Amino acid sequence: MYQSDSEATAVTPLDVPTGQRRKPLPIIYIVGPIAALAGLLFGMDIGVISGALPLIAEAFHASDLVQEMIVAAMMAGAAVGAIGGGWLSHRFGRRVTLLISGVIFVVGAVGCAVAMSANTLIVMRGLLGIAVGISSYIAPIYLSEMSPERNRGALIASYQLSIMIGILLAYLIGAGLSYSGNWRLMLGSMAPLAAILVVTMFFLPTSPRWLMSKKRDDEARAVLLKLRENDLSVAEAEMAAISVSLQVEGNGFKLFRTNPNFRRSTFLGMLLQFMQQFTGANVILYYAPKILGLAGIATGANRMWGTVAIGALMVLATFIAINQVDRLGRKPLLYIGYSVMGLCMLGMAALFHVGLGSGHSAAIAIALLVAFVIAYAMSAAPVVWILCSEIQPLNGRDFGVSCSTVTNWVSNFVVGATFLSLLTALGTGPTFALYAVLNFLFIGLVWRLLPETKGVTLENIERKLMSGVRLRDIGI
Repeated sequence: MYQSDSEATAVTPLDVPTGQRRKPLPIIYIVGPIAALAGLLFGMDIGVISGALPLIAEAFHASDLVQEMIVAAMMAGAAVGAIGGGWLSHRFGRRVTLLISGVIFVVGAVGCAVAMSANTLIVMRGLLGIAVGISSYIAPIYLSEMSPERNRGALIASYQLSIMIGILLAYLIGAGLSYSGNWRLMLGSMAPLAAILVVTMFFLPTSPRWLMSKKRDDEARAVLLKLRENDLSVAEAEMAAISVSLQVEGNGFKLFRTNPNFRRSTFLGMLLQFMQQFTGANVILYYAPKILGLAGIATGANRMWGTVAIGALMVLATFIAINQVDRLGRKPLLYIGYSVMGLCMLGMAALFHVGLGSGHSAAIAIALLVAFVIAYAMSAAPVVWILCSEIQPLNGRDFGVSCSTVTNWVSNFVVGATFLSLLTALGTGPTFALYAVLNFLFIGLVWRLLPETKGVTLENIERKLMSGVRLRDIGI
């Protein structure tokens, strides 16, 4: 039975004269890494299947169709989880919803490790997908509502960093176990980390914005005092701003139907996720082993370690986003990222058009691959999640972020399901050229539609949005 939010957040504020208050350890720097653990599990679930799938196919004599179902089950489950996560979050709160996702992670990981048939594995992968969908939806919301505006972007970007670290960790586990062929241990490696998430979530505070939406103001004040280092004036000011935002009538689908301003932010969130997935990032990653082989890297374990190196670059590049997202801002990072990704896709299209026969062309292809991965990890990968969690009004945040997260997984599925068809219909070079065009198109959409939310409170963003200010101006 889950601990109630009131039990987890009933904290007595310190009644100490202002000049004598003892400054506590900023709790947000404890909350952030623990909440981001959900992203680590997300990344591991994405990365672990690449090393395990060939071994699974051999163990179960799985056809290509069955292998595709094993992979696709996670994406289908994630879409379901993102939808269900909205209801769970509204009903039980952000913290409890993350806890539930951790429990599902444990069950799914253990189920995958002990699966005795391909069909059982498909079901367990779908269950893991539900956990991924819930956590990918709720973790950015939780972090955005717990963070002060001055470093909100960096803390939400830490979630994306944890996804990248999870992918890298899965690659490392896959490379290390590739010698023994123990795919069960690969898939079960998530269970201990998921158990840690479950235990630690019992000790984290509940979102003060969610508490106030449930008329639990005293608990919200206690949480804000902990989060804002016992600064009563800051806590009261934030509560006043939240109270104003709560005066907007309706929530979720009702607000979507009745309020055109909320529809604007919902559709913008969905567009952002489309823009993230159709960069072609998954396409580049799908082609990484082939490009590494063309560069002269042998098959098998050596190519697996080459994939590990790519994962490491993605992690390092995410640090750039964390360091700069609250300095440069969201839009400059997106301008840089989409420009570099578009040029890299254009370069790949040219190389595939002329052929990758020479050593020089293979080296150029690897350089383009590395540049693309770095650009994606420092821009669209983290910044889209940050913006999606920032632009939705409080009363519709569950519904709005749920819509954008479902769009993420549907787009992911579409990219994976159409790539081979595009190769057949258009050819390799034109397919990469198409993704290049999309990246350049996204630059225009960033300029035309996206707000700059650096250093702006969620309440000010909401106030401008709901008063009809055009989308690009609801931030700074």
